[in-house]
Amino acid sequence: MINPLYDRLFGANAGAQTPFLILPDGQVITHDAFLRMAARMAHAITGAGLVPGDRLAAQIAKSPQALAVYAACAQTGVIFLPLNTAYTGAEIAYFIENSGAKLVLCDATRHTDLTPIAGRLGARLEVLNGDGTGSFADMAAGQPDIFATVSRSADDLAAFLYTSGTTGRSKGAMLTQGNLLSNAEVLTTHWRFTRDDVLLHQLPIFHTHGLFVATNVCLIAGCAMRFYPGFDVNALIRDMPQATALMGVPTFYTRLLDDPRFTRDLTEGMRLFISGSAPLLAETHVSFEARTGHRILERYGMTETNMNTSNPYDGDRRAGTVGLPLPGVELKITDANGVELPRGEIGQIEVRGPNVFKGYWQMPEKTAEELRADGFFITGDLGVQDADGYVTIVGRNKDLIISGGFNIYPKELELALDEATGVLESAVIGVPHPDFGETPVGVLVARPGMVVDTDAVLAGLGAVLARYKQPRALVVVDALPRNTMGKVQKNVLRERFARMFG
Repeated sequence: MINPLYDRLFGANAGAQTPFLILPDGQVITHDAFLRMAARMAHAITGAGLVPGDRLAAQIAKSPQALAVYAACAQTGVIFLPLNTAYTGAEIAYFIENSGAKLVLCDATRHTDLTPIAGRLGARLEVLNGDGTGSFADMAAGQPDIFATVSRSADDLAAFLYTSGTTGRSKGAMLTQGNLLSNAEVLTTHWRFTRDDVLLHQLPIFHTHGLFVATNVCLIAGCAMRFYPGFDVNALIRDMPQATALMGVPTFYTRLLDDPRFTRDLTEGMRLFISGSAPLLAETHVSFEARTGHRILERYGMTETNMNTSNPYDGDRRAGTVGLPLPGVELKITDANGVELPRGEIGQIEVRGPNVFKGYWQMPEKTAEELRADGFFITGDLGVQDADGYVTIVGRNKDLIISGGFNIYPKELELALDEATGVLESAVIGVPHPDFGETPVGVLVARPGMVVDTDAVLAGLGAVLARYKQPRALVVVDALPRNTMGKVQKNVLRERFARMFG
């Protein structure tokens, strides 16, 4: 049987008695034990009547068993649909109905709420708890621990990941075996992962970063992961001397820097710190290097493409940039008509390569809007590429502010605001304005123990920003709203301050 994704990620480790998952309590699950667990789940999945191409949706807590469901789907040819554990019943109903999922896995605490939804939509609902118990675990118990892998091709679908839906209905990005495998192979080589590595894994596994980047890279390398249910700075500090790499979001790094136990000596055995899913402040880069001697490596990816760019392993890791296009990935900056712009000009980022998804499930019109006939995907991100090829993200297309006919890029204003006295971080949004159509507003978070003088901050912007770019108002909040991956939810801020000017 040939199944590229399963064979390369999982099958290559068959029989290996090497550590794969190291749990917080010290328990070690070997590669072989993990694959036998996944095989029992594969029998449970097929026993529930699913066949290759069917969808399995999982809204379950992070655990070794949850990860084994992913492996079982790959082995059976079933399309895996991981769902954010924070989604409400109404959101889950949409995903089940849109995807046509035949089997839904949930935590026992959600079973009562989801039972009528699954029943109405004709889906089978089973329980898989964070401790590995539940009706699905019972279905797998006693099953053979070897499963005949189903043949699939690189073009066959492996997973659906739904976009956040902040500008409309969530879209199901169709990811093929080839999409996932090609990206994992490139990243493993680019970031120099080997079987000697130990990754600190505190990311969720319902998202590209934790599942298709962190996990797949470790599987290809054949290395171990210290596997945690969620972010825990104490556990990071405790276990860092027994690890070599960390993949995280900016919050991981700012929390570590806030802890006096996080020292150069603690990181002595670490090889690599990677950050993504949200922009990392230049100040964090500088502080991290000063504290540890390590330079954080930033990269850029998204639901529809996995990773597109990365700062180099060897060479100049430039703060504020997301590095260079990965091998095999083509990237260009274009204007609104899709015409490529010269280096140094801001435009929309388009990418093409084996990592780019197949389209949006049951949304041919959205697929046609965002995926060009020549294979280039219009990411929706605005960026600029310098003379050396390094890419800087300046915002989302939908975040672009057009005030009085002038284009204003929020990132430029945020960089200036972040330098102001007393400001910890900022977000700039466009809000409706009776004269200008829309106008920029800066939302600020103060540094602990400090007060931001908004009048002084506005006055200081006059020296660095043209008048039309300067925020019409500044407001100070306790914290910026963020999603589970640390991205600022500007749609929430726009809604909150939409009526500021009438």
